[in-house]
Amino acid sequence: MKSLIKGFVVLFVIFIAAFYGIIFRNSSAVGSEVQQIRNWQVTWTDQLDPNPSKEWLEALDGWTSVSAGEESPVKPEKGSVQWIKIILPQITENSQVVLIDKIYGKHITVNLDGAKVFESQRKFNFSINSVLVPVSPQNSGQTLYIGVSSTTNTIGIFDPIRIGNNQELIKSFVRGNITDLILGSTLIFISVIMLFCSVFLKYVNMPMWFSLCAVIFSSGLLVLTYSPFVFWLFDYTTAGRILVVMFDLALFILLPSFIFFFEKIFGPGYFALIRRSRKVFVAFSALCILLLLANELSGNRYYDIYKLITTQFAGYLIIAQFLILAGILTVYVAKGNKEALIFLAGVLSFTLLSAGELIWYYFYDGYYKLFLWKLGIVCFLTSLIIILGRRFAENHRQVVEYSKQLEMFNNELQRSEKMEIISELAASVAHEVRNPLQVTRGFLQLLVEKQQNSDKVYLSMALEELDRASAIITDFLTFAKPEGGKVTTLNVLEEFIHIEGILIPLANLQGGKITVHIPKNLYVRGNSSKFKQAFINIIKNSIEALRGEGDIQIWSYEENDDVVIHIKDNGEGMDEEVLARLGEPYFSNKTKGTGLGLMVTFRIIEVMNGQIHFTSKKGAGTEVVIRFPSVQVEEYALG
Repeated sequence: MKSLIKGFVVLFVIFIAAFYGIIFRNSSAVGSEVQQIRNWQVTWTDQLDPNPSKEWLEALDGWTSVSAGEESPVKPEKGSVQWIKIILPQITENSQVVLIDKIYGKHITVNLDGAKVFESQRKFNFSINSVLVPVSPQNSGQTLYIGVSSTTNTIGIFDPIRIGNNQELIKSFVRGNITDLILGSTLIFISVIMLFCSVFLKYVNMPMWFSLCAVIFSSGLLVLTYSPFVFWLFDYTTAGRILVVMFDLALFILLPSFIFFFEKIFGPGYFALIRRSRKVFVAFSALCILLLLANELSGNRYYDIYKLITTQFAGYLIIAQFLILAGILTVYVAKGNKEALIFLAGVLSFTLLSAGELIWYYFYDGYYKLFLWKLGIVCFLTSLIIILGRRFAENHRQVVEYSKQLEMFNNELQRSEKMEIISELAASVAHEVRNPLQVTRGFLQLLVEKQQNSDKVYLSMALEELDRASAIITDFLTFAKPEGGKVTTLNVLEEFIHIEGILIPLANLQGGKITVHIPKNLYVRGNSSKFKQAFINIIKNSIEALRGEGDIQIWSYEENDDVVIHIKDNGEGMDEEVLARLGEPYFSNKTKGTGLGLMVTFRIIEVMNGQIHFTSKKGAGTEVVIRFPSVQVEEYALG
């Protein structure tokens, strides 16, 4: 899952980088084939005449020289209209156009040699325009007058003007702006698909999923509605007004959605700072939406107040908020939070690009087209997708882990129920059965002493079977009441010396060898006879599993306040199915086994607060690891 997410992100970033690289390369290649006008003159008048005469235009005075890339002359207090005078260079081919990529103004009129060739008058608040004016060789050396009026101080031309072949220049213009259309539409499409996919999500994941949908949708809408290319395609009042409103609404949706997603990932933050920030932005966005409605319904009567709050104040608030989030993320990154590191990378890329552009925008008093923030959005959304993918992968891992634990707990519950039933049965029946068995054995023993040799064989067999039945009942009683007996501090080495003395003859008969390596200073709490019984059962199983000459290794050590005992043999081993059923009542893979030995062993170890774990492979042997709480030497000395 992680590899899939990483691969998707890498391919996505490579695609964006390659796409932008191709666009920029093509744009620069075409740009080298066209002429550029970098110098013109400007003057100011009080009113904009959309169809002035050539004589009136030539009579204008107060012209000031301006160069592309320099600061535009400050708009005077009495003059609200800027006239731009451009001397056309030598034009040698037909089908040529003058392309002005960006011209700031709401009402624009273009006059070529006394004839009006273009006019655009917008009734909505988006002042970035693009102008195409067809020219021919007959227009060489003629004067192009452009009249511009605006309700703000941002007015006129700031970038170089291009002249070239009509078809190639339009292609260049479209290629230079189509990325906004593709990127914005793609993000909106992704958010819509995510919205439809939300029906397959659990309720716990929906808030985070919907907030990411809102972030991606509003980001795509911002990219789409900020592009002058879209306004160039739909340059009429109703569509332009809708696009402006959509841009503002997208901005108002983005801010609280982003912080809400942030809160769902990292929680409320220190002193609930993230939660409080989210509440502030929700209230601010609600205020902006109310101002938007009031301004639209009043016909832009409150535009100055609206612009002050939603442009100037919002810009400063966004910068401050991103700095706060970056600080919080830095603290989380310092604590080793990987999601915070990914989020910080995305936020920093978006913050640095966006904050830098906002500062640049304010520095140039609005004579700057924001574009780097779009690349920041791509990086930022990529980080969000990675985090969401990681969160879903983690949720899936937790579900799988929970399922495994649930299955384990269920098996343990079933085992406990079985043990409880057997314990109750053993406690209630064992004593009642043992008494008649002992009486029967006594009479049989008397008969053995009086009978002839031929009958003694059968009576002896009956006594052996009674002893075997008695041993089974003893196992039942041990399982039912394993806590019986005196509990003392046991020296592990001393206990295993006794166990080794009992089992070495049996191991020698099987052709096996027992090797014991246990330090002298290991102590546990328990009943000596029960401790021996448990390990005799385990080691006896290892001896019986040996194939001819075999080896049983026993070693012990202290680890994390536990005494760990290993018993390892190279016998026939067990498969996973048999391994999973060890300790179940009446389960045995031996022909004469009762299935009670390991059950009793498990219960004894459990009562001693120990743990037992089997590892085995068919044909490769078995290893048993038992852990008991360790007892210190001082406690042993006092005991």
